[in-house]
Amino acid sequence: MELKRVVVTGLGVLSPLGNDVASTWKNALAGISGAGPITRFDVSKFKTQFACEVKDYNEADHFDRKEARKYDRYAQYAIVAANQAIADAKLDDPSVDKDRVGVIVASGVGGIRSFELEAGEYALNEDKGPHHSPFFITRLVPNMAPGHISILHGFHGPNYGVVAACASSTNAIIDSFNLIRLGKANAIVTGGAEAPISTSGLGGFNSMHALSVRNDDPQGASRPFSASRDGFVMGEGAAILVLEELEHAKKRGATIYAEIIGGGMSADAYHMTASHPEGIGARLVMLNALDDAGIKPDDIDYINVHGTSTPVGDVSEAKAIIDVFGKHAYDLNISSTKSMTGHLLGAAGALEALFCIMAVRENIVPPTINHADDDCDENIDYNLNFTFNKAQEREVNIALSNTFGFGGQNSCVIVKKFAE
Repeated sequence: MELKRVVVTGLGVLSPLGNDVASTWKNALAGISGAGPITRFDVSKFKTQFACEVKDYNEADHFDRKEARKYDRYAQYAIVAANQAIADAKLDDPSVDKDRVGVIVASGVGGIRSFELEAGEYALNEDKGPHHSPFFITRLVPNMAPGHISILHGFHGPNYGVVAACASSTNAIIDSFNLIRLGKANAIVTGGAEAPISTSGLGGFNSMHALSVRNDDPQGASRPFSASRDGFVMGEGAAILVLEELEHAKKRGATIYAEIIGGGMSADAYHMTASHPEGIGARLVMLNALDDAGIKPDDIDYINVHGTSTPVGDVSEAKAIIDVFGKHAYDLNISSTKSMTGHLLGAAGALEALFCIMAVRENIVPPTINHADDDCDENIDYNLNFTFNKAQEREVNIALSNTFGFGGQNSCVIVKKFAE
């Protein structure tokens, strides 16, 4: 069976760096941090008091009051970003067969704030007993974002959510890619959304000692591959791509941003939350993606790394890159855009795939910010080009995006500059 080619024809995003693709990409290239003090609840008793929030977002700009009640914030983000991507791809055109358009959108934790409200603050009434909103369950479960998007746009193709911790949205992209190249759909709206900045989200990750506690310097707190890194910075938002079969896209004159050429998955089979110290799973997932794409390690120009700014994870990923790419590792550009966006958990992979697409399209690599020359870890090889502090122009024909999740779940997607 001949596999079909899959291209990207639409992009949409809500991120800590901007509420559309243009502003998010511009601020990423400028090396701007989206971190700041948390504004939504009192954080005075938390170890970590900052995060990368979406800014200037007002649900009333996108939903009427009755409609907004149906959606947790993570689903709102997904819908807004999806609307951008669908409009960008002109996928609502009457000529598009909506029976052949799917929606696969991931979330690692789903409606965590809705759960807090319903299970804690609203659940028990001394006089009337338990009381819950009729929207409680549908606001909570992480598969509802793709359901809502399909209802709003009338897409009848494959529709589900993906949950694989921080690898969730990369897995969603890979699933979409595979369904299209197997001929199961003409186009799929895919990506991820997350809104974990809540009391239980912050408290839970603090209890795991996963978050940076650099409260005196939020914008400098995420510092991947630096010796003084002390944990990740929580982020939120959504990134959505429209993937489409090439001939279908060409026939309707769609804009083609890039081509998806491969995806890989693996498991560390090591620890619930820590990556394997020798990068075994990270190594395997990149090799699997390269094999799926039918390319050699030397063909890669840029890697958007998982790079969360955690003590163990950054070291193991750097080791894995050297293992996979050998001498070519030193010719690559590598960057962790989480240094600017924070870690969007289940939405991270989609946002970072979007950055890879823009790097391929515009031949420029966004930076890893917050590194100082005297802040080097003896376990990291700084002959690698981590694109520290400043974006770098270079020819980017093929880019690879890594995402690794709790549970040892790893995924990797490869994008290529489009050519006939």
